[in-house]
Amino acid sequence: MNRGSATRDTPSPFSNLGGLVDIKSFIRDIPDFPKPGILFKDITPLLANGAAFRQVVDRIAERYRGRVDMVLGIESRGFILGAPVAYALGCGFAIVRKPGKLPADTYAAEYALEYGVDRLEIHRDAFGHPCRVVLVDDLLATGGTSSAAIQLIERLGGEVIECAFVIELTFLNGRQRLNPRSIFSLLQYDGEQ
Repeated sequence: MNRGSATRDTPSPFSNLGGLVDIKSFIRDIPDFPKPGILFKDITPLLANGAAFRQVVDRIAERYRGRVDMVLGIESRGFILGAPVAYALGCGFAIVRKPGKLPADTYAAEYALEYGVDRLEIHRDAFGHPCRVVLVDDLLATGGTSSAAIQLIERLGGEVIECAFVIELTFLNGRQRLNPRSIFSLLQYDGEQ
């Protein structure tokens, strides 16, 4: 009995490059979202493709195997990516959320937006210390959100081993804002296209 194995005529979801999926082909550009002039990098097609999603999680997890005690995800796509990375590593998962979403005592950190300020919160008991933490999110743009999350990790006594992203918009210089922390990104975009 053949249990789901592909025939030779069935196209593979993998590229010819060593069996790796071309994850960039699963990133969809949405112009003028969430406001005019923004080119939104949509990862939902990547999440919908099992091979692409697995590759992203596996590549991030493999980089941190044996190096971290905790994965931290930023609301909300950081939850989608960080939780399976933590599972693959067999370590804990902590979350950073927008204000008023966490039920227990929290610490907060503010960060600047082009039109004001926003805030992120973490439970005060999200993890003990010492704790080696990798921050995982879908995208590094200007670095404001990640910078606030780093403040929260360090306030809890955590050591930020690295910040990992699927996408980095290098032209927005978020990497510089997060200095001296190490940054890892699977895909880099040098311009809006």
